[in-house]
Formats: sequence, structure tokens, C-alpha cells
Amino acid sequence: MYEDKKIAGIYIRVSTEDQAREGFSLPEQEKRLRAMCEYKGYSVYKVYEDAGISAKTGNKRPAFDELLQDIKDKKINTIVVLKLDRLTRSVLDWEKILKFLEENDAYLDCANDDINTTNANGKMISRILTSVSQQEIERTSERTKIGLAGAIKVGHIPHHAPLGYKHEDKRLVIDYSSKDVVIRIFTMYHDGLSYKKISNILNDEKVLGKINWRDSTILNILENPIYKGDFLHGKKTKHPTYYENVVEPLVTKEYWEECQVQQKKNSRSYQRTLNYLFLQKLKCPKCSRILGGKATTKKNGISYYYYYCNDCKINIKEKTIEKHVDEFMDSIVEYDSIVNQYFLPMIKQKIENPKEEIEKELKSEKDKFNRIREAYINQVFTLDEYNNERKKLEDIIESLETKLKDTEVCEQLKFTPNDILVKRDIDFINSIKYPDKYKNNTKFWNEYTREEKADLIMKYVDEIELTDKYSKTPEVDFIKFRESIAKSSNELYFKGYYDRYIPSIFGNVLGQIRFSEYLPEKEMTEQIMRLRQFYDVGYYEATYSVKNQVFHFAYTEENEVIVRVFPLEDYIKIDPNMKLEHYKMGVIYIKEDDGTLLEDKDDVFKYIPAECDGNVVYSKEPIFVESKPVPYYIEDEEFCNSSS
Repeated sequence: MYEDKKIAGIYIRVSTEDQAREGFSLPEQEKRLRAMCEYKGYSVYKVYEDAGISAKTGNKRPAFDELLQDIKDKKINTIVVLKLDRLTRSVLDWEKILKFLEENDAYLDCANDDINTTNANGKMISRILTSVSQQEIERTSERTKIGLAGAIKVGHIPHHAPLGYKHEDKRLVIDYSSKDVVIRIFTMYHDGLSYKKISNILNDEKVLGKINWRDSTILNILENPIYKGDFLHGKKTKHPTYYENVVEPLVTKEYWEECQVQQKKNSRSYQRTLNYLFLQKLKCPKCSRILGGKATTKKNGISYYYYYCNDCKINIKEKTIEKHVDEFMDSIVEYDSIVNQYFLPMIKQKIENPKEEIEKELKSEKDKFNRIREAYINQVFTLDEYNNERKKLEDIIESLETKLKDTEVCEQLKFTPNDILVKRDIDFINSIKYPDKYKNNTKFWNEYTREEKADLIMKYVDEIELTDKYSKTPEVDFIKFRESIAKSSNELYFKGYYDRYIPSIFGNVLGQIRFSEYLPEKEMTEQIMRLRQFYDVGYYEATYSVKNQVFHFAYTEENEVIVRVFPLEDYIKIDPNMKLEHYKMGVIYIKEDDGTLLEDKDDVFKYIPAECDGNVVYSKEPIFVESKPVPYYIEDEEFCNSSS
């Protein structure tokens, strides 16, 4: 049993945010509380100390827990603190402490707050003080959140910089020494490789000097929205906040989203069956489930591939699907070889690898190299530690120097979107002038291996919808291309730098016109003059009757071949509803019998014409020859996403 004398447990606490605040240091608290106990005649049993811990609900405070246990064990009967907020700033927690004190015949005495927990009035005052303290915490938290949100929106990400980024002036910016590793990871995964396969490749190559790449590392990179420019704050809380476009992205949002969808497809069984061209791309026309694949091999060694739905008893031959796909896959192959593999990497390189940034990064890494060398000389590092750090930095410096050289070469080449259009025109003319050489220099869809075909379909095709409306055997109804490729293709097309084939009727013969969108006259003149460096191309104006869908132009089937038709004004903008009666069109053509103007005709397959300045003399009086093609315009801007 207790005597009348108070036996005190002195509780002192300092949180991280008030470490340096005057009068709140642990020694100062203890000194003041011991003096108070001596003045009031309390016997001090023990000092309980929690350092660097906030009084927020849920925080673990070992010393405070020990104090409560000593009260239960009747070792002390009075808690002595500097202020009430040293115990708690939560009204709910304070009610629990009050109840605990009552149940254990214990008391609280505060040096700075006149609180007496032995009567109702004292308890009321304590509750008011606790409410004020809790409000202060909540208001501080709100101000912190507002300030943090503002900082995040301008790129001040309050986390460790992820691979491919670094902190510079508190902002998260691209780290040019490692960003390509991240882009490569996304590319490999987008192309069908599993986490394990990617980590094995990176470990085998000792990328960034590391041999500890793991599946979880790859997964965390692929799922991190920071790489598409967004940031998720507080993802482990009940109410996380999503911020869009706060940093410069390493991949497009479309590409990032496609990689999230790809998670469902990159299983090991999927990897083993890449020889199926359309696996994971086909849905049952009845139940919409993804079709499975199977193959049979005949005695002659030839394999036949099928896709099936067990539930709906549907089977479709791979050859049937490929037959529908063949008609446009050569265009996709052409796009992949010319645009995606040849020009876009160069154009992208100039945008993503600015020379000044790489030079700055290279200087920084070389400075690091000099510092570790000096540290080794001063015996700060062992030889093994020095060699490990040296190897990492040498790899980074070598990578940056390679990028710098590529950027310098790229600046000399000066590839532009206009080059894409010129290259496609030259290829088309080559196919007319030198068909045999063109075939030898061009790889067509039917010449691809199964693995190459599967890879191309994996890269560009998102889904192939089947229908059984027209016959009992399912047929291809709709082909949806991945948004990342469709978007870039559409952007090139609608800006005038990419052509498409438009079915047309020439007299009694069904053919196609190569059509491209509007370009300003100066750019179009430049295009024609560049073509004339290789071939004697002709040009004249044509008139298109909107109402009758009839072209009037000087085309003669026997002697001339149309290279490309294009509008002379931006009719998509000036006449979106097609209310004008006539459109002016430009026509580029060649005469079939003329060869190249170059001395070595093989050069037309190796080079593209250089940029030049010049004027084109337009003919003012076109010869009217009636032909009736389908409309040249594309009504649906998602044309590239589908084909029937």
C-alpha cells in the first residue's frame, strides 16, 4: 500500500521536430522536473526517457510503456512531466491515460501546466489543453501537406532518386549516366521478356557494374509511375495522392500503360510459345476469352498452328489470320525498318541526349573518378575498394563518351521528320525503277522468320478481334495497334511526314494512290527538289471534286507513275465538314523509262538526298482526265489503330 508520500516517475521526451527548441532538451527537462519534485517533497523513483519520438498516436514509446507498467506494479504513484503534450497530443489517448490513472490510484503533475487530475475541474482543463495541442498538430500537418504538394508539383520529389534520375537543386532530373538502363528494361519487358530474364541479362552484362539485379528490382522499376512523369505520394497510406507530369518522363504514358497490361502476358508459358504468331492477341468472338494455341506436326516435318476456345468449341487456323494480316504487314515492316529503327532513334537521340547535358554529366563523373583516386592515394580506400569504384565509374564514363559521340554524329547527320517522307518516296521510286534490286535490298513480311514475325506482332499489335457474323469460320474483324506505335504513326501522318496508300479506280483498273497530308509550300518544294537529286521527278497540280469524288489531273497510265498526291492547302483545318466544292492537289510523278540521275544506281539504296534550297515551277493548266478514287481524307483519326 502507498503512504501519503508521492513516489514520482519523471517522464521526459523530445521529438525530432523540437530537438533544438529552447527548454525542451532532455537534460533541461530533467533538471527542472527534479527541482520541482524536491520543492514538493516527491521521492523520485526513476527518470523515463524517450528521445526523438513524437507523441502522435501509434508511435512506439518504450520508456512511457515502462512507466505505465511500473504504475501497475505499484512502484510509483505519480507521473511528473514538463507539459501535458509531453505525454500525448491526442484527445483519445489522453482519455485512455486518465482512465488508467483512475484505475491505478495514480496522479499526474505538470510543471508548466496547472493540472490536477484528482478532481473534475482539473480533468476538464487537461482535456481542453489536449484538444488545443491536437489541433496544433493537425494544422501543422495540413500546412506541411500543402507545402509538400506545391513542392512535388515543381519536381521536388521527397524520396530517394530512382534509377535514371538524380536530385539537382532539390528537383528530380534525368540522370544521363543511367537513364538508358531504365529505357532498356521497359523495352525488353514490352517485347515479352520476363522479370527473371531481364535481371539475368543485366547481371550477365554487369550493367552499371552490378551483379545483384533481382526480379523485384525490375518489377519496382516497371510499376513506378515516375518513369512516365507522374508521382504517387503516400502509396502505403489509406489515401495516397497522385501527381501528374511532375518530372520529365523516360517513357511515354502509353508505353508505360502497355507494360502494365503486359504483366498478364509475360508468363513463362508465354515465353515458351513465342513461335505462335498471334498468341495472347486473339479473343473468342462468342465469349471474349483469349484463345489458346496448339500445333500439329505432320510426317514431313511441317507444323500447322491453330487457335481455339474450349468452351465455345471454336478453332481457327493461323494461316487464315495471317492471310488477312498479310495485306498490311508489309507496311508495318516498312514503318519498323524506316521510321522506328532508322530515323526515330536519331531524332529521339537529339531530343533525349542533349549534348550539353551529357558533357555536364561526363565532367561530373570524371571529377568523381579523380576524387576516388586521391582518396586511394591518401589510403582512405583499400585496393579492392578502389578497383571496384574505379570500374563502376569507368563504365559510366565510357557509356557517356559513347553517347556524346553518337550525339555529335547525330548533329552532323541532322535527321528530321522530312527525311522520313523523302526516304519513303525514294524507296517507292526504287521499287518501280529497279524492282529486282529493290527486292534484294528490302526484307518483306513473308521473308521474316516465325520468331521475327512474332516479335513484330508483339511489338505493334495489341489485339486482333475476330467475328463469326459472316460465316461459321471466325474471320479477322478488327486489328488494334498498340497506342504507342499508332500515336507516333498518326502524328507523323497528320503533320504531313508520313504517307499511306489510298485505294483508287483508274478507268477500269483498281489501284492505289500514295497520299500524304498537307505541308507548307516551302517544305513541299524542298521535298521535290531533294527527290530531283536522285530522279527526274515531275510535278503538276490537280483538282479534286469533293461532291463527285473525282480527280482531274494529267496522269497517263502508259507513261507515268504517280509517286505521291498531297493537298496544297490544309483542308482538315479550313474545311473539316467538306463544304468546299474543289480541293487543289499536288502530284509528284516519274516517267517509267527514266533511270536515276546518280552515276552509281546502287547509291539510291544506300543514301537519301541532302537538304537543299530551290524553287519548283508549277504548271497552271492541268489536263483533265476523269478517275474516281475513294475520298483521300481519313475520317477517323484512329485509322492507324484499326483495319478491317
